[in-house]
Amino acid sequence: MAEGHLVHGAIRGATPYATAQLSRRVRCHQINLLRRSAVDELMRAIKPEWVFHLAAASSPAKSWDDPAGTLHTNLGCQANVLAAASALKTPPALLVVGSGDEYGEQPDHGERAITEEAPLRPLTPYGVSKVGQDLLGLQYFLSLGLPVVRVRPFNHTGPRQLPTFAIPSFARQVARMETGRQPPTLRVGNLDARRDFTDVRDMVRAYRLAIEQGRPGEVYNLGAGQAPTLRQVVELLLPMSRVPITVEVDPARTHAVEVSTYWCDATKFRRLTGWQPAISLDRTLRDTLDYWRLMERN
Repeated sequence: MAEGHLVHGAIRGATPYATAQLSRRVRCHQINLLRRSAVDELMRAIKPEWVFHLAAASSPAKSWDDPAGTLHTNLGCQANVLAAASALKTPPALLVVGSGDEYGEQPDHGERAITEEAPLRPLTPYGVSKVGQDLLGLQYFLSLGLPVVRVRPFNHTGPRQLPTFAIPSFARQVARMETGRQPPTLRVGNLDARRDFTDVRDMVRAYRLAIEQGRPGEVYNLGAGQAPTLRQVVELLLPMSRVPITVEVDPARTHAVEVSTYWCDATKFRRLTGWQPAISLDRTLRDTLDYWRLMERN
C-alpha cells in the first residue's frame, strides 16, 4: 500500500477478524473459495496483477482430525483460484504457498539442511495437501503457461499467530501466568523437535520478492537456515517472563507422528533475490509475548 498498490483480500466471514488489524484501505471480499463461480466472478472483477494464494487449513496436527476436509479445502480452493486466473485475458502472476511439511522425515533424519531437490515424504494429511497444491501450481504452468511461482516456507511465526502453534502457545501461557490466569507451569509437547523458525514479517518480504523476481515454474525453499530445538526456544523465552516458571511435558501436546527436524536450505532463493531474514528469533519471541500480554489485558 505504501507503494500505491490497491490490495484486495478474500475473507470467509462478513467482516475480517478483529485480530487481523487490517488497514481500512484493504478491500475485503466475502467469498467461499470452494465455489468456482464465485471465484471466477471475483477474479474478473479485480483483474489482479499479483495473486498471493494463502487461504488454507494450516495445522498439520489438526489435519489428522479431518484429513478429507484438509485435502478438499487446500486443493479445492487453489484449483479454483488457478482456473479463474488462467481464464483472464491477462493472467496474473500467482504465488503458490506450499510448506516445508512437504518434505516430511528425510532419510538422513535432519543431518543436513533440506534443499529443493530433497524427496517429498509428507507425514501428515496437511503435508500431502501441500504437495498437491505445489503440483497443481506446476501443472498450470506446464499446461497453460500460467506464471506460477511456488515456494515452500518452513516454520514461520510471530504476533497474531493462533495459539494452536508452538511459539504463540508458549507466549500466551506466559502472558496468562503473569496475570494470574494460569498456574506458573508451562505445558509443552516434544521439546526435542528441531524447527527452522522465520519471523512472519521476514517471510512476507520473501513472498513479495518471490512473486516479483521468482522464475515461473520454479520452486524455492524459504527459511532462516537454523534449526534450534523447541527446548532452546523455551530457554530463550522464559527469561522474558515477569514470574518464575516451571516446564512440564503435557502428553496431550505430543504427537504420535512427528518429524524430528525441519532445517531449511534457502540458498537458491537467496542467490536469486538477496533475501535474508532481518528479525532475530529473540525479537520474534519478545514481540509475540508482548502481543499476548496485550491480548490478555483486554
